[in-house]
Amino acid sequence: MSISSLQDLFVHTLQDVYFAENFLTKKIPVMSKAANSKLLKNLFDAHLEETRTHVKRLEEVFASLGIKAEGEECPAIEGIVSEAEELLDEVDDAKTTDAALIASAQAVEHYEITRYGTLVSWATELGHTEAATILRQTLAEEKEADNKLLRLGEDRLNEKAA
Repeated sequence: MSISSLQDLFVHTLQDVYFAENFLTKKIPVMSKAANSKLLKNLFDAHLEETRTHVKRLEEVFASLGIKAEGEECPAIEGIVSEAEELLDEVDDAKTTDAALIASAQAVEHYEITRYGTLVSWATELGHTEAATILRQTLAEEKEADNKLLRLGEDRLNEKAA
């Protein structure tokens, strides 16, 4: 796809994040299975359902624009996940595994927060009011997922310090 306008860039980034969300629906169950903490497993399982909802919302955004929903390969999300998988192969104890999973999941959330924040801004600038509303809802959920991971990581560290 040739990108010659903000609209083109907006669509390209939607396709990028659509790929990423679909990719994550396959990777989150792997992270959940690797988690040792029941709280962390539950967090991953709940976020998997949210991620499936994010995919559906992106399809609504594409529909609101009159564009077919399709993904554009996202090397960034593939790299974040690949790095997480490599790290997990090197860790050999349960608590460190969970710490690595939390950190990796936060890296994913930060990527998504950046993308969704940008998409909301561009949708607003381009006059795509419905798309901006839908994307803003997902952005809020991604921020909340990051906050939950942060709290879980801090609680785990505080527990260890006590």
